[in-house]
Amino acid sequence: MTTNSSVNGTIDVEREALLTFLAQQREFLLTTLQGLDEERATRCTTDSSLHLAGIVKHLNEVERSWIAFIQDGPVEVDYEDPETFEKHENGFRLLEGETLEGILADYAETARATEEYVRSLPDLEVSHPLPEAPWFEKGVSWTARDVLLHMLREISQHCGHADIVRESLDGQKTMG
Repeated sequence: MTTNSSVNGTIDVEREALLTFLAQQREFLLTTLQGLDEERATRCTTDSSLHLAGIVKHLNEVERSWIAFIQDGPVEVDYEDPETFEKHENGFRLLEGETLEGILADYAETARATEEYVRSLPDLEVSHPLPEAPWFEKGVSWTARDVLLHMLREISQHCGHADIVRESLDGQKTMG
C-alpha cells in the first residue's frame, strides 16, 4: 500500500487495518504459487476440480464483484439458469487464452483498484441491500465494512484450500 486513507488529515485506522489484512491474505494466497509453472499451478491434486490458478482467478472475480456491489448495489442473478452455473464453474478454470501470468497480473490490478476505491470512500457506511440469493437473509443490507470483512473471510477460506492443493502437489506449505 502506497498511501493511507485519511479524514481531515488523520489516518482512518479501521480502513487501513482492513486493507492491510486483505493485502496479507492475498500474499498468503500468492505464496502457494511460488516456484510453480502454469502446468503445476493448474494441476488438480484432490478429488475436486480446484487448482491454484483457478482459486486466484475465482478470488479476483469475487473481489471485483463485491467492489462493484459497494459502488452500484446488487445485481440480479438467476440461479436456476444453467449459464449462471457454467459461469461460476469457469471462474475456477483457465479458459482459452488465459494464462497464469495474466491471472496473477489481473489479481494485482484488482488489489490496487480495491485499495484505491476503498480509500476514496467518504466512510465505510455506504450500504446496499444484499442481492436475492439462497444464502443471504432477505432484507439485509451490507455496508462497505461488511463487504470488506466478507472478502477477508472468502480469501482466508480459499487460502486454506490453496494450502491443501499445494501440499498435495509437492509437500510445500504456506506457513511453517
